Amino acid sequence: MRRIAVVGTGYVGLVSGTGLADFGHNVTCLDIDKEKIEILNDDRLPIWEPGLHELVRKNVKADRLNFSTDVAVGVQDAEIIFIAVGTPSSENGDADLSAVFAVAEMIGKNLNSHKFIVTKSTVPVGTGAKIREIVEKNAPTGSSFEVISNPEFLREGSAVYDFMHPDRVVVGTETEQGRKIMQEIYRSLYLIQTPFVFTNIPTAELIKYASNAFLATKITFINEIANICDGVGADVHMVAKTMGQDGRISPKFLHPGPGFGGSCFPKDVRALAAIGKNIGYDTELLDAVLGVNKNQRYRMVDKLKKLLPDLNGKTVALLGLAFKQRTDDVRESPALGIIERLKAEGAKIQAFDPAAMEEMKKEHPDLDYREGIYECIEGADALMVATEWNEFRDLDFAKVKELMNQPKIVDCRNLYDPATVRQAGFQYSSVGREAYSEDLP
Repeated sequence: MRRIAVVGTGYVGLVSGTGLADFGHNVTCLDIDKEKIEILNDDRLPIWEPGLHELVRKNVKADRLNFSTDVAVGVQDAEIIFIAVGTPSSENGDADLSAVFAVAEMIGKNLNSHKFIVTKSTVPVGTGAKIREIVEKNAPTGSSFEVISNPEFLREGSAVYDFMHPDRVVVGTETEQGRKIMQEIYRSLYLIQTPFVFTNIPTAELIKYASNAFLATKITFINEIANICDGVGADVHMVAKTMGQDGRISPKFLHPGPGFGGSCFPKDVRALAAIGKNIGYDTELLDAVLGVNKNQRYRMVDKLKKLLPDLNGKTVALLGLAFKQRTDDVRESPALGIIERLKAEGAKIQAFDPAAMEEMKKEHPDLDYREGIYECIEGADALMVATEWNEFRDLDFAKVKELMNQPKIVDCRNLYDPATVRQAGFQYSSVGREAYSEDLP
């Protein structure tokens, strides 16, 4: 059992800290946000993540997991310190590393024995070297420590499973001692034969950005194909399915929709593009991915305007606010772009999401938030489905038609069978399947 401190109690820090405690280590999750720590010590969570609350309770009860705002003491008591604070985009697209560097300074000032400092936050290439420099500058003379890179690959909504059953564990370290300590920390994953990738720190830092940027590119590519399908009468689902049968491509992330969002893909693609520009390389592909993704959410409103040309004063029911199902995260959600464009067109918006309404209220407090699916639909001139929640997949279309002022649906996630919706008497538009909608009533 190792004594571990995890600085940061957001998605990455809280899931990672709890997972490490479940592996048998003694973990203290640290945060300067007193409200977050009070919430955690009150047996509540500051984030919404399926399965996490139960795991937190289990490890708190076993006395392996605790929470504190005393970062200095937490650092002093730990052998291994994970940095898991946020790295949001700055105005020029670079990752904002101010929180990471503040933690590094704090670690340096409280270095009282040899420490392993593990970067879990998503950071650009060269950050490990900068952390080392900051710690050295602030540490007592003669102090010893090692900086290690250990990027995370957690999907919101499936983060607990992803931590316990990762596709791989990436470790950037310069020493055999660092390699051995990380093997020991993740011994539980070795036992289930999880692949481990040991490399140097710059490579580990770049692996995370390259992975997320590739997945974002794959999503954007299938959305481009979907847009072409709309114009030529092809079925994007058949195209994607057949593409995915090619072992070189695989079917994952070939799901057309309103574009990607969340706390990772947009930020990480921008940061990788910024890394390229900082070394004098023009990242044309990454720039195009960002541009197409931004426009994709606006295309959803263009689809609506084909069914309802004048949106001014009309009521639109918006099902789904989170950037994807199983999370309350609305950061860079496609719903934000849809709401922005609907407001610009003068539409009134009735909204419902099973988890994300409180978060969206911080961005758009003026929406008409409803407490259920059919309450949201009632009295609407059109329905837009923006998030793929399971609750939205099996609507009673007879009831929906009865509740709506006009039977018009824009299915941004392709949740419904076009023929079924059409037979129910709706004008229906989806993504990459417009051929099914040409002769709707």
